[in-house]
Amino acid sequence: MLDSVVGAAPVFLLVAARCAALVFTLPLFSMRTVPRAAKIAFCGYMAYILMPSADYSAYGDVLSMGGAFTLYYGMLVLGEGMIGVILGFFVSMIFAAFSTAGQFFAFQMGFSASEVYDSLSQVENPLMGQFFNLVAMLIFMQAHWFQKLFLQGLAGSLSSLNALALAAGRERIIRFLLTGLSNLFADALLIALPLMGTLLLISVCTGILSKAAPQMNLLSEGFPIMILTAFLIIFAIFPSLCDFFIRSFRTGFSDLQRILSAAGAGGGA
Repeated sequence: MLDSVVGAAPVFLLVAARCAALVFTLPLFSMRTVPRAAKIAFCGYMAYILMPSADYSAYGDVLSMGGAFTLYYGMLVLGEGMIGVILGFFVSMIFAAFSTAGQFFAFQMGFSASEVYDSLSQVENPLMGQFFNLVAMLIFMQAHWFQKLFLQGLAGSLSSLNALALAAGRERIIRFLLTGLSNLFADALLIALPLMGTLLLISVCTGILSKAAPQMNLLSEGFPIMILTAFLIIFAIFPSLCDFFIRSFRTGFSDLQRILSAAGAGGGA
């Protein structure tokens, strides 16, 4: 194993750079609780496994220079790392849609003051955002999307896309990422819309009743009613939410594979 890695050290380093950029930006793997040594070891093993599937024929002139320390080679390593960052960032956008959905209705639900540090998204996140994020992570792991990401997405990108093709198709990649950001808010609003609409109706009804009968003091009773109603609605639509999570992952991965193949073909042309 060591002899094969040393013999193909330039190619191995290029593959390892892409794997490391993906692992350090991917949800769950990017958590600070995961030891850095474990991440580096995992990247090394993934690079060794995926190295035979890498197509770096376009780098032939640079690799033939015989210097892994040349300026051109360093730029190629940065380009490979950028491809891994794009892959991890797109997967993070899918998870951010679920976390953002929880933030949309957390204020109406009365949980806006319960923001704590979320180790998955590594930001201050309301409890409902963390709940949806954890559910999405469990579905992601249960449906073996991590295996599909590494064995299909990453391996497919090694055979279809390189740093030169990424530079040639950068406009297409940028448009794809911007579209993903707009879809993030659309998906988050779609998830949170039933809860937001119901809680808005409860707020309107509570306000009308408070004006009609001020002695009832419904304002103090409104928060428990909203919390209980929100949990009942989540319980009722939870199967549909799980199906929506799965469809979001499937659609996102299909779009990612399509854009990587198109960028690779455009760069090769």
